[in-house]
Amino acid sequence: MKAISYRGYGGPEVLEYGEVPDPKLGPDSVLIKVRAAAVNPVDWKAQAGYLDGVLDAVFPVIPGWDVSGVVVQPGAGVTEFAPGDEVIGYVREDFLSRGTFAEYVAAPVRTLARKPRNLSFEQAAGLPLAGLTAYQSLGRALEVGAGDTLLIHGAAGGVGSLAVQIARHLGARVIGTASERNHDYLRGLGAEPVSYGDGLADRVRALAPDGVHAALDLVGGDALTVSPGLLTPAGRLASIADPAVLGLGGRYVFVRPDPADLATLTDLAERGVLSVEVAAVFPLERTAEAQRLNAEGHTRGKIAVTVD
Repeated sequence: MKAISYRGYGGPEVLEYGEVPDPKLGPDSVLIKVRAAAVNPVDWKAQAGYLDGVLDAVFPVIPGWDVSGVVVQPGAGVTEFAPGDEVIGYVREDFLSRGTFAEYVAAPVRTLARKPRNLSFEQAAGLPLAGLTAYQSLGRALEVGAGDTLLIHGAAGGVGSLAVQIARHLGARVIGTASERNHDYLRGLGAEPVSYGDGLADRVRALAPDGVHAALDLVGGDALTVSPGLLTPAGRLASIADPAVLGLGGRYVFVRPDPADLATLTDLAERGVLSVEVAAVFPLERTAEAQRLNAEGHTRGKIAVTVD
């Protein structure tokens, strides 16, 4: 099959497009014909070797954890899916090797859910990792609920835009940091936008003089540093971007595959609660370009790669 792979750590320049062996189908997996895969920062960070201390790399590595596609064949022990079913998945295993930037992927059932009927394959590919990150951060790490005021740093990105929508659905008021060009977009999602940079804390305090009940950091650095001072006395803090949050009394979130959570996201999308903004679409052979665009860090929504 055709796939994107890399033989050693590095940047986009190490990515190769070409033939690789077809995946073997285990008893608890399904063989998926990939229609689209989404690019995430973790893809190029893992590819650069930043996760080498926690995940073994079995080279050559096919990158990618997000997928949408069609079931070709279920494994011997699989009863949840049948050939022809349209599915989405956050196909993360405990090592780097068998990713989703390929014509086919053998995905464990524990990573999959039914694809939302009202989303395109490109939109659906952007839902699993970002949606699960937002959903688990808000529900488990921050316990956001009705009446809360939530601050989201990086609210216009892939995770941030979904977090805004989920938080609004939960009944929270949302203040979101973003560049000025994305302010109207955030207003359309139901958030109150504030700009990055000097004076950020004052701009947030002007909207929430008594503090925010929870803050979700998707950026790290200065955004995380100012967050504790913006919380109410019982406020909660979490970050997916910076482990330094632990020293500030907050929670560090690393998303987990969860088929029940993923099914909830499918339901929310089909009910019109969640939409997925797709900023750009690339063919599989141009994955390196898609990765470079994602690494620039200014993308609104998601970047998808399609597989013919």
